[in-house]
Amino acid sequence: MAPSGAGRALFLLASCIALLVSLTAAVSVGAIAVDWSTVWGVLVNRISPGSVEVTWSPGREAIVWELRFPRALLAVMVGAGLALVGASLQSVTRNPLADPHLLGISSGGAFGAILALLHTGLFLGLLTVPLFAFAGALVATLVVLGVARMTHSTSADRLVLAGVAVSFIIMALANMLIFLGDPKATHTVVFWMLGGLGLAQWSQLVWPLLVLLVCAAWLRWRAGDLNAMTVGDETAATLGIDVRRFRLQVFVVGALVTGVMVAFSGIIGFVGLMVPHIVRMFSGGDYRRVLPASMVLGAVFLLWADIAARTVMAPEDMPIGIVTGLVGGAFFVWMLRRT
Repeated sequence: MAPSGAGRALFLLASCIALLVSLTAAVSVGAIAVDWSTVWGVLVNRISPGSVEVTWSPGREAIVWELRFPRALLAVMVGAGLALVGASLQSVTRNPLADPHLLGISSGGAFGAILALLHTGLFLGLLTVPLFAFAGALVATLVVLGVARMTHSTSADRLVLAGVAVSFIIMALANMLIFLGDPKATHTVVFWMLGGLGLAQWSQLVWPLLVLLVCAAWLRWRAGDLNAMTVGDETAATLGIDVRRFRLQVFVVGALVTGVMVAFSGIIGFVGLMVPHIVRMFSGGDYRRVLPASMVLGAVFLLWADIAARTVMAPEDMPIGIVTGLVGGAFFVWMLRRT
């Protein structure tokens, strides 16, 4: 049964409150605990200097502002972006198991990032890795679509199988790049292989934010078409939608978002698989609500995954991809049993 209007509104309100609480907790928790009042005091003082009394040390302010806030905001953007892409792919493929990780898009982004780091160098400056990651994600997307067409894998489940096969091939090529690269520099690519948020910096957050806002706005604008695609290609075509073109556009947008997020966070799987399912349980199947709710819940999930990654093996940071893999793998098995 579809959730009632009051239930959907309550879910959205609870998600926004959970996001605010999760963001505060992510900045507060760590090897050095920081009071929530200090967290918000530092934030308010940075936005409006002198508006609050400074009762904290410069060291704590540096921890909150220079280290934890950028990391938490990157977690918000990556979680929101991956959940957004997952929800969109599940619509155009009509497959509840569609996910940028399973379809090989994340692997393509990682391949591009590794290629830039170990072999081409940052000849375009800070934009080199994001651009290469997007190119890798886009090529992986086109290869998956090409393999699906070549093998006549038109059904939704076979499309996912094609994505898994392409993902294995791309990761094998990525491992070859690592093997052929400078042994002294290969330790840097472990970040992209296992996923992590430890390299977040204020100066770089503008790129994932810009890509996320533009792509989210476009997908929200096409939410009606996404609704039609969930019913079937024939129904969507009768409504005037160019099905093949629109599906390709969604895949390209998904590749752009995934590639940029992978460039800054590495491979983080299963966020796009789990979150849209949970959202649809509480907000229904209308993509006008599914997309924003998925972004909020995706951000909440990744914030808590990062908190777990920083506390389970404290003071060492566990790669966040391990946490999402454990949770996502269990959810994947549950989905298979349920469907």
